[in-house]
Amino acid sequence: MEVYVYEGKEENELLEKALTELKLTEEEVLYKTEEKKAGLFKGTVYKLSIIKISEILKYLKEYLATITKDMGLEVSFETNIRNKQITIKMFSDNNAILIGKNGQTLSALTLLCKQAIYSQLGIYVYINLDVENYKDKQVAHLERLAKNIAREVRQTQTPVVMDNMNSYERRVVHNILTNFKGVKTESEGEEPNRHIIVKPAKE
Repeated sequence: MEVYVYEGKEENELLEKALTELKLTEEEVLYKTEEKKAGLFKGTVYKLSIIKISEILKYLKEYLATITKDMGLEVSFETNIRNKQITIKMFSDNNAILIGKNGQTLSALTLLCKQAIYSQLGIYVYINLDVENYKDKQVAHLERLAKNIAREVRQTQTPVVMDNMNSYERRVVHNILTNFKGVKTESEGEEPNRHIIVKPAKE
């Protein structure tokens, strides 16, 4: 992965300069800015590190190919970049192994990918890793469950505590119930025991 570095005294101008020189848009890159002390009388200098998201995607495909090969699997990839989110779908000769019990292997692979990028670049990347359409099916199931619970809460006016969920699953529930009349959602607890409570809301 090639990281481009720019330095200057005007933080706001650095990104514009980098994008112009690289002939890229802000949607195509990830970047971070750091302050550097330039000496007693020279003031503050800013350092901008910028990388193409497509470069990160290429690295992640190679990284995952190595891991899955070590797992004894033949895997092909379908990729997409949208709104700075990297989506990688994996198709293998044994999807069950890639997914793991309750999606645990898939979650572990996602975490490994995020940590690999952060350790090299110091930049957080939003990665949506899926095996065939496993996550899509899980999301659809979770959305149906959330709506059923919301209807129950609205009818009984009694809060319902959902099972513990990871941050991705909680975001799915919050989003699907944002405009659901008569209920509100709140996250409670500490990881990994954080969960959502669906409560009645005054309309």
